[in-house]
Amino acid sequence: MTRQLCTLFDSNYLVKAVAMHRSLLATGADVHLTAFCFDDDAKRIVDRLALPRFSTVSLHDLEAFDPELAGVKHDRTPTEYCWTATPALPRYVLGTRPDVDEVTYLDADLLFFADPEPLFQEMGDASVLITPHRYAPEYAHLIENGIYNVQFLVFRRDARGTEALEWWHDRCIEWCYYRLEDGKLGDQKYLDDWPERFAGVHVLAHKGGGLAPWNARQYAVRRERGRVLVDEDPLIFFHYHRVGVRERGRHDWRPPGFEVQGAVRRLVYRPYLRALDAALAEIRAVEPGFRAGVEEPMPRRQIARQRAAAVAARLLAAGRRSHA
Repeated sequence: MTRQLCTLFDSNYLVKAVAMHRSLLATGADVHLTAFCFDDDAKRIVDRLALPRFSTVSLHDLEAFDPELAGVKHDRTPTEYCWTATPALPRYVLGTRPDVDEVTYLDADLLFFADPEPLFQEMGDASVLITPHRYAPEYAHLIENGIYNVQFLVFRRDARGTEALEWWHDRCIEWCYYRLEDGKLGDQKYLDDWPERFAGVHVLAHKGGGLAPWNARQYAVRRERGRVLVDEDPLIFFHYHRVGVRERGRHDWRPPGFEVQGAVRRLVYRPYLRALDAALAEIRAVEPGFRAGVEEPMPRRQIARQRAAAVAARLLAAGRRSHA
C-alpha cells in the first residue's frame, strides 16, 4: 500500500522539503508526497526537479478548492495563513482523490531515518493519529504550546476521521493566530482534547516518531547495528526546530532555548546538515541563482552569543531538573 503524504512550503522552506522527501525515499518507504507550494517559484523549481513519487499543487488550486480558506487570507500573517491552511491539505487530497482512503500531513522540517510504516501499524484501525510533544521534564512549561504537535497527522476517509478533520478545518478558519488566547494557539492547541472529543483517535507511543529538541534529553539516543535508536525504538523521524540554512554548509543548527546532547548532535543533526547541503546543490543544479531561505554564515560574534545562549539553556535545564 502506497502511503499518501502531504506537506506545504514556500521557496524559503524548499531546501528543507527536498531534504525531507529524499530522506523518505532513502528509507525505502512506499510513499507518495503531495507538495502544496505556497509561491510560484517553489512550484516551478520542484516541478523542474522532477522528483520521484512527488506531485505539486499550487496555492491557487488549493484556494479554489477551499474558498473559505482564501476568504481569511487577508486576516492572517504568512505564518498564520500556513497554519490556517494545514487542515485544508488533507481535505484537498481526500476531496480530489477518490482512490485515497488515508492521508498523512507532515511538517516540511522533518528528516526520516527509517520507514514510517511502524507508525501506521501502531495506529491499527484508528481513524486519526496524533503525535505528542512528550516534553522532557525541564521543558514541561512549554505545554502551553500544546500537548500534541501537528508535525505528523494521519486522517482516514471514514466517518470518525472526516469528523475530526472537518471540525479542525472549521476551527482554523474561525481563529488561527500566533498568540495564546482562550486556550488556543495557532492550529496546534485545537488538538489538545481530541482523544476525548472524537472517537477513533490514536496517540502515538513510538518514541522514534517525533523525536525533537524538546523531548530528546529524556531518552538514550545511540547507534546500534547501523540504526539510530531512541531507548529501544528505532528513530523514524526527527523534527528540526528552527534550523537556519546558510551558505557553505555553515548552517545554524542550534535550537534556541534547548540543550542538544552530544549523541543527538552527532547522530541526528549532522546527517540533517549533510541532507540540507545535498538538497541545496540539487536545487541549484536546475536553478543556479537560488537563494530563498539561504543566508550567509553567521559572524563570529553572533556565533559566540549563540554558544553563550546554549550554555545558559543548559544551566537553566539543569536547574529545572534539580527542582523536578
